[in-house]
Amino acid sequence: MTTLLASLEGDRSLSNLKLEQVEAKSRTDHVYHQMRDRLMRGIFKPHQRLRISELSQAFGTSETPIREAIFQLIRDGAVEGKAHSYYRVRKLSVAEYLERREIRLTLQPLAASKAMARINDAQIDALARTHAVLVGAEQARDYDLAVRANFDFHFGLYRESGMPHLTSMLENLWIQHGPLLNHLYPHGHPTYDGRHQHEYVIEALRRRDEDALCAAIRADLVEGGRNFLRHLRELEAQEEAGQES
Repeated sequence: MTTLLASLEGDRSLSNLKLEQVEAKSRTDHVYHQMRDRLMRGIFKPHQRLRISELSQAFGTSETPIREAIFQLIRDGAVEGKAHSYYRVRKLSVAEYLERREIRLTLQPLAASKAMARINDAQIDALARTHAVLVGAEQARDYDLAVRANFDFHFGLYRESGMPHLTSMLENLWIQHGPLLNHLYPHGHPTYDGRHQHEYVIEALRRRDEDALCAAIRADLVEGGRNFLRHLRELEAQEEAGQES
């Protein structure tokens, strides 16, 4: 378990993030939004060190907009500053994860129900294809792709809500939550008592059944996340034991 934890929380080369180089105009905004996107999609890992010089090279810009974007992400609660200008991706505690899950249990069904009134059959078909990518990635043990496909499924729905402030709130929660999803596979792999809750989401959207849709969104968080929560608790207990020894 210690080896697993070390590998999850070790450094990942920032040169492999496939960042888009930015022009002079709005450099900080470009850096900030690209980093937000990669945090939400779980491309950054918990406690991954963020080296200003590496990010500057990856973005093809000076260090100033990198630092400004990092400061914004610190205010968002997604990055933390350490001594000697050391920045790293923030790792949520179990208590913090559960608090944010309670908020998501309210906001995500709301966004889904608002989206249901606006979404069309072609968009529902696209969600079904995204879910198929998720299932295929899990079967192939391509866990990075699975995490990204799960994000694409959820926000492919929530962003159709027509409520940009609500979507922004959810994104702010996911930039903190996304890196933690590196702990999802394989030990916290989602399991369901019946069918995958995403299937119920898709069926409810096709029937325009708001109650069933909201129930499936909530169940996906709680039922689908129970192994994830168990694994997070095990990791936290391991960390606490290590600090005491």
